[in-house]
Amino acid sequence: MTQLPSPQQPAAGALLRERLGDRRFLLMLPRAVGLQVLHPAIAPALVEHSPMRLWEHKKRAVLQMIYLACADHDTAAAIRFAHEHIKGVDDLGRRYHALHPDTFLFQHATYVDTLMTAAEVFGPPLTDESRAELYDQCCRWYRSFGISDRRLPASWPEFTAHFARACREELRMTPAARELAGQVLRPDAWIVRRVPTGVVRAVQHERAAELYGLTPRATDTAALRTFAAATRAGSATAPRRIRIISQARH
Repeated sequence: MTQLPSPQQPAAGALLRERLGDRRFLLMLPRAVGLQVLHPAIAPALVEHSPMRLWEHKKRAVLQMIYLACADHDTAAAIRFAHEHIKGVDDLGRRYHALHPDTFLFQHATYVDTLMTAAEVFGPPLTDESRAELYDQCCRWYRSFGISDRRLPASWPEFTAHFARACREELRMTPAARELAGQVLRPDAWIVRRVPTGVVRAVQHERAAELYGLTPRATDTAALRTFAAATRAGSATAPRRIRIISQARH
């Protein structure tokens, strides 16, 4: 049986709260969302069940996700309430449900991958030890959802192998993904609207880049390098109340 955190203890440990609530994680979200849109169950759910444009929906969903991760009470009921109605049929006629363990695990995995990538690109960098600690806290965070953790990788190396396989075998360009692709690659709302198009292209996972038909460009790499340097410099001098969003400080 899945063990939930104590109601008196946030799902996210101190390291995860700091990283998840950092605005630099939000700037990297085009990577996570780019992968989610290519999942054959997540894409139609976004098209059919969200009345908002993609990034308006993600603003609401991600900020709520961070708030619940940092909450000091059991959040499993809130997760189920928010996702129970999200179900339907994909482009191949197969039923999908947002609470299916494989689908939910993949979406969670895109955020884990993005957290780690944000640390590599925008800093502060992780040591092998802190990366292992952060992944352990991500596992605790996942278990707080009350979803089966039977397929949850036990360690960071196991996670990277699992995630690479899932991206390779499960993702594809569906009609729903094609409908959302323009919004993925040119965010039009929230904090991600400030991310240059070249940077959005450069941070895409290699499997997403392949499916979106993105060819490597030197200008994208240069844009990412410049944007990352500016972001690191700004974060180094910003007070914590600016750097950490309010949903992670409550």
